Amino acid sequence: MPRLFTGLEIPPEVALALSFKRGGLTGARWIDPDNYHITLRFIGDVDNGTANDVADSLDRLSHSLSFQVRLTHLASFGGNSPRALYAGVELNETLTRLQAAQERVLQRAGLEPEGRKFVPHVSLARLRGSSSLDLAGFLAQAGRFEPLSFPVGRFVLFSSKDSVGGGPYVVEQSYPLAA
Repeated sequence: MPRLFTGLEIPPEVALALSFKRGGLTGARWIDPDNYHITLRFIGDVDNGTANDVADSLDRLSHSLSFQVRLTHLASFGGNSPRALYAGVELNETLTRLQAAQERVLQRAGLEPEGRKFVPHVSLARLRGSSSLDLAGFLAQAGRFEPLSFPVGRFVLFSSKDSVGGGPYVVEQSYPLAA
C-alpha cells in the first residue's frame, strides 16, 4: 500500500540555504535537505486502485497557474511542547487556491476531508525532548531569517515509506502548472 501526499519541491539552492539552519537544538532530528518539501495534502496509506484514482484526479489541476513561494521565518508546531521546527511560507492566494482545489478533487475521488488547517511550511526538524526554552534560545541564536523565494512550475504526488520521519520521499507523478 503506498503512503501518498501532494506537495511542492524545494529547489536545491533554497534547500542548501535552509540546511545552514541545522544544528544546535537539543532533541532535534534534522530532516535531510533532499527531503525538504511543502505538503499540500496528506493522503495517507491507500490501495493501488485509490492511488491511481488520486493520480488521475490531480491531472485536472494542471491548468492552475504557476506562482512564487516565499519563505519568511522560522517557527514551530507544538506550543509549550514543541514537536517540529519549520520555515514558514508567506501567505499566497495562488498557493491557497491550489491546495483548496486539490482538497476538492481528492474528496470527489473518495478521500476523507483533511482535518487539519493548511499551514504551508518546510519542516526542518522533528523535535523530541526539546523544551520551549531550548527552542526560544535556538531561534534567538539563529538570527534574522533572510527570506527565500522560488518559482513553482509544478506540484507532485509523493510517496513515502512508513517510517519515523517519512523519508526518503519519491516523486510518483508531476503535474505542470500553466505559465
